[in-house]
Amino acid sequence: MKSTSPGKDTHHHPLGQHPLLAGLTDAMPLRTFTPEQLESVGAEIRDVLCNLLATRTAHFASNLGVVELCLALHCEFDFRTDRLIWDTGHQVYPHKLVTGRYHDFPSIRTAGGLMGYPNPHESVYDLFMTGHAGCSVSTAVGLRSGDVIGGQKNRRTVAVIGDGAFPSGIVFEAMNNAGELGDDLTIVLNDNKMSICPRVGSVANYLDRLRSNPFYTGLKSEVVKLLDRVPMFGDPAERLLAQMKEGVKAGLLGGMLFEELGIRYVGPIDGHDIALVRKYLLMAREISGPVLLHVVTEKGHGYKPAAEDPVYFHTPPAFKDSAGNLVTQKSDGLPPYTLHARDAVRKAMAADPRVTITTAAMCQGNKLEPVREKFPDRFFDVGICESHAVAFAAGQCKTGLRPIVDIYSTFLQRSYDQIFQEVALQDLPVTFLLDRAGLTGPDGPTHHGLFDIGYMRVFPNMVCMAPGYAAEFELMLQASLGHDHPCSIRYPKASAIQLNHDPAPIEIGKSEVIRQGTDGTIVAFGAMLEQAIAAAELLEGDLDVGVVNARFVKPIDEAMVRETVVSGRFVITVEEGARMGGFGSAFIESAVEQRLDTRSIRVCALPDRFIDHGDRSELLHEHGLSPEAIAQACRDSVPAKV
Repeated sequence: MKSTSPGKDTHHHPLGQHPLLAGLTDAMPLRTFTPEQLESVGAEIRDVLCNLLATRTAHFASNLGVVELCLALHCEFDFRTDRLIWDTGHQVYPHKLVTGRYHDFPSIRTAGGLMGYPNPHESVYDLFMTGHAGCSVSTAVGLRSGDVIGGQKNRRTVAVIGDGAFPSGIVFEAMNNAGELGDDLTIVLNDNKMSICPRVGSVANYLDRLRSNPFYTGLKSEVVKLLDRVPMFGDPAERLLAQMKEGVKAGLLGGMLFEELGIRYVGPIDGHDIALVRKYLLMAREISGPVLLHVVTEKGHGYKPAAEDPVYFHTPPAFKDSAGNLVTQKSDGLPPYTLHARDAVRKAMAADPRVTITTAAMCQGNKLEPVREKFPDRFFDVGICESHAVAFAAGQCKTGLRPIVDIYSTFLQRSYDQIFQEVALQDLPVTFLLDRAGLTGPDGPTHHGLFDIGYMRVFPNMVCMAPGYAAEFELMLQASLGHDHPCSIRYPKASAIQLNHDPAPIEIGKSEVIRQGTDGTIVAFGAMLEQAIAAAELLEGDLDVGVVNARFVKPIDEAMVRETVVSGRFVITVEEGARMGGFGSAFIESAVEQRLDTRSIRVCALPDRFIDHGDRSELLHEHGLSPEAIAQACRDSVPAKV
């Protein structure tokens, strides 16, 4: 692996460094490459990935692990017309590099540049903007069904899904449907024994048993064919021999779970052997009906540090590889909200043996490793199964426990019906921690947590709150765990500011005044308090503006709404979430209910469209949520003096 020098221009590739990739305007030439050329392309891809990680954080180990698989797929299919769905999509970098996007690749995960996930706006090779796990098989079954109905039966459809995403309930729903329809379909199970963290659950154990199966796939097929030719005579003998045959098949033919669903199982095979993968992809194409090809890969393959620690290298901070030694470029700054959440959870679990914590394959992302180590009997990782996580917590509630469900805002959407039916409708005191609420920066529209304010506050019995600074988090968690109704706490992927004052006690539905002002008030919900305070400071000498830390969107502080509307010339509400149904909407609803004049209220929130990827501070500025933009909104709310 070539080292990257500190002074390297990160916006342009040295054209001589990756000649094979540089010459690919699409993936078609790969089909004519020699095995040696394909290996060279793989080496070039890994070099590009390491160079990228010298400039910014990005998904790394997962992309290293699929290089050979990606090349084999593009050698055996023409995905300009055939169908390819990459499940979750964070392992799509090699695919982008061989489909004509090499020269734009240095822009990936930057504003205006390539997305870090598949993006149909970038290329005909990308069909869906996949950022959530588990949906590839469903969409692939639908694509194949549409092609069959439309008379496009020669089109091939391939779904690539990782073993971490594979236990998702929707995958089994899709396989159940695929087996019944019987349409030609290839499901590539990319098995690297990992999600972001090591995979969990009985499906993972089943895949481990398949990986250790000593029988070669071709041998198993021949044995089964031989057994099928064994004659049977007479009813009793026929039944006995049939039972024996099925027993031998079950012992020899791995993947019986899939076979019983009507999906032919092939594998496991070495996913880093391009020629072997090509051979079995061709075999899968020739089999009628749905086929699952089990491919074994190594996350981080080809770069020793990533292979040895794939959890850290899933999305590592920017680093340089200096003579084989990792040099991490650490960033300064205040601890993020996620760490404050982790510490508050750990204290709560130490204080109360009824408190449990459940996550959905995001132990590392939620920084919960110390909690898992300290309280292994009350820590639950259910895999990428958010719906189950919420219903599971509801069941715990019924036994008297006080469960915490810690899931990213964007992923909690997958459990919407369980939040409704199993928690809110039953009025059970589950505490939801919504990490990554707001703009997640370079991860883009699939990961921005913009909709949780609207989708949580609509439920009866639900309390929705957000801390505006670091010291509030522990107090809010304590208030939630002491409240006999469901609660949610949202917080962003950002540093938590420290305020030089003692926080007011947390009372359900009560806000906190940060500073008084006579001209108007900025009412901030959650982490936007930092921008609100900065905006008020920018206005000093021009306008005397107060700042309120709203704390709650439901129940909203009606007295605060009334006071801020009647006492000044304007009210600016500020939130890092979607405008539709958000905090500003709740504020105006309260004002209308109280028959207040709403003409002085202005809502600063994110617009009614999907937000592209980019740096969080840049996105806040672009969408009117920077301190300067909020200050200008205050000025615009005051009539000009004549």
